[in-house]
Amino acid sequence: MFVAINFIDCDVHYQERFEELFQSRAGEIDTMPGFQRMEVLRPLENGGEYLIMSHWDDEESFKQWTKSNAFIKGHSRGFEDIRKAKEAGQKPPMRSSFKTYNIISQ
Repeated sequence: MFVAINFIDCDVHYQERFEELFQSRAGEIDTMPGFQRMEVLRPLENGGEYLIMSHWDDEESFKQWTKSNAFIKGHSRGFEDIRKAKEAGQKPPMRSSFKTYNIISQ
């Protein structure tokens, strides 16, 4: 099994919007071959990073997701928020970085 963790750093004023995006998500990832499940973890400390953990059959399935039209569609609202901020000369309201892992024990 393969796990991708997206570390999301949100500005404090954007946290409510970020959570809204996930609560009303398009569900595109759910249809992808190899996708198993996803958890969205909220930080206990204000200003901490959110963790988005997606579980996959294998790394190739995850890579195909990141290259798919479904990925673009699933992230379109967040990408639009980032685009608007940049156009207004502001820093993006959220930043992300991925780390990937193989599960060796459960």
